[in-house]
Amino acid sequence: MTRNIFDFEKPERFVAGTVGMPGERTFYLQAKEGNRISSVSLEKSQVALLAERILNLLKEMNLPPKSVVLKIDDAPLELPLMDDFRVGVIAIAWDPQTQHLVIEAQAGESEEVIDHQIADGPDLFRVTLTASMAKSFALRSNALVKAGRPPCQFCGNPLDPNAHLCPRANGYRR
Repeated sequence: MTRNIFDFEKPERFVAGTVGMPGERTFYLQAKEGNRISSVSLEKSQVALLAERILNLLKEMNLPPKSVVLKIDDAPLELPLMDDFRVGVIAIAWDPQTQHLVIEAQAGESEEVIDHQIADGPDLFRVTLTASMAKSFALRSNALVKAGRPPCQFCGNPLDPNAHLCPRANGYRR
């Protein structure tokens, strides 16, 4: 099967966003370059881990502070919002020649990302980011993940506004 590759080499915008109420949110990655917009859906844990790995990678690169200028993007996701596919696996890499971060999100259940130059395989969402864009993305993503339901002080599971049966309290409500 021929794969669709959504490649954004110089995106104007790359963000994570959600649709829905806390506890029922759907998470998206969205890139925009010119008139092209692409969105893919993924799990909250994937967004959290991607943000964490990006921040760790940027810290390891030890870039000069002046090279990472943050541009805050608090705008909502672009509409119309239709996901091109559901993300299965994500890979990130640092290109030392261009000093850019490359994120590849692949559709399906595969355990490895298939090279973007191969014509057959699962769909691929590929974004190339400057260090500044990558850090802005990661900080927004962290805030987005934390904006969900607050955790239970005893078990750490998200509190449901209707009821929360805490496993550490054996279902006893205080």
